[in-house]
Amino acid sequence: MSENNLQNHSRRKIISRIMTLLTAACTFFAIGILLLIISYIAVRGVSSLSLQFLIDTPKPVGEGGGIGNAILGSAIMTALAALIGLPLGIGAGIYLAEFGNGWFGKITRFVADTLIGVPSIIIGIFVYTLVVLPMGRQSGLAGGIALALIMIPIVARTTEEMIRLVPNSMREGALALGAPQWRVTMNIVLPAASTGIATGAMLAIARITGETAPLLFTALNSRFYNGYLDQPMASLTVQIFNYATGPFEVEHAMAWAATLILVGLILLINITVRFLTRKKF
Repeated sequence: MSENNLQNHSRRKIISRIMTLLTAACTFFAIGILLLIISYIAVRGVSSLSLQFLIDTPKPVGEGGGIGNAILGSAIMTALAALIGLPLGIGAGIYLAEFGNGWFGKITRFVADTLIGVPSIIIGIFVYTLVVLPMGRQSGLAGGIALALIMIPIVARTTEEMIRLVPNSMREGALALGAPQWRVTMNIVLPAASTGIATGAMLAIARITGETAPLLFTALNSRFYNGYLDQPMASLTVQIFNYATGPFEVEHAMAWAATLILVGLILLINITVRFLTRKKF
């Protein structure tokens, strides 16, 4: 090897090591910030955690209370959003991946990408106009619809990308055996992409779990347990907002505790995603 080649090789090794160190430093910085945030929330919120806090309802201003109604309301609206958003999102993703090469597919893909970037408060205002005003009041139904609209484009684009990762040879083999296109999609493509689709669904659920702005316009809030979808409904995020903006220190402490619960739920969802995808990725 000539002297110039040796110098070039040494320079490339030095640059490679520098870039490796820089990327490692960025990784440690990002992880450190995440751990710092979680640790701070845990320190501020753990002192207010109790079984009573998890099952009680808010008390009069300054007297404490709990978030039981908010946990139930968030669970109901998230379940409603998943019931609406997951079938529509997965169906749209299947269409875009298998049949979306034409002009209509391109327009649908563009609209989905645009909706992903739209601020959630715009979705809240839209549902407020479309659902809340005709009903005459905020409701859990309106909140679930708003969350579903946020979920649909995320699930659709994730489903499309996961299905596109399935090798064409699997499709061609099934078609060569005489299977119709719909059976190939249902029995070959979807099972092969199911892990990735489940990942996208769980991440979309984690996304809507932390939404506040659209629920302020649609579900509003309630200080009581409420399972009726046509009535205002409490949610964790709105309850955190109310506690955090209150004038009393006891409410601030409860806001930190509720935030810790919310972060724990989101972490649980992400851990579940990793568990579901551990064999494939």
